[in-house]
This record gives sequence, structure tokens and C-alpha cells, in this order.
Amino acid sequence: MVVVRLSRGGAKKNPYYRVMVADQRYKTTGRSIEQVGFYNPTARGTEEVLRLDMARIDHWVAQGAQLSPRVKALVAQAPK
Repeated sequence: MVVVRLSRGGAKKNPYYRVMVADQRYKTTGRSIEQVGFYNPTARGTEEVLRLDMARIDHWVAQGAQLSPRVKALVAQAPK
């Protein structure tokens, strides 16, 4: 099954997440199909916290991809 989920990056105590489309069988840090955004929970000042390509996410959901619970919450709070 194809899933849209977060992949962690960044340094120790400074996480940075990429929103990835990947097969569920692969590791979260492993092979992916496409990157559709990012989430930076530790953004400061004028740094961008969240960017999602909603057109691509809608495309993958229409193809049968599932959103992880955290990505579903991020999609809900994303600016329209």
C-alpha cells in the first residue's frame, strides 16, 4: 500500500521532516516515490514551518494512497 508519511531528518534535538509518498513496506528513511512537502516544527522567526503540495497529495489520495495520522493533521492545518 502507498502511504503519505513523514521522514525525519535534521540534527539531534533539531528535527526536520519531509512529507514523503512511499510504499508502506519501505523504511521511513529509505526509498520513496515522491517528496510532496516539508514540516519544520522548530522554525524560528520568518522561517517557513509547513509547505505542502496539495495538488500532488490530492493526486496520490485519488490513486488510493493513505495519509498517516500526523500528515492528516498537517493537511488539516495547512493554509488553503
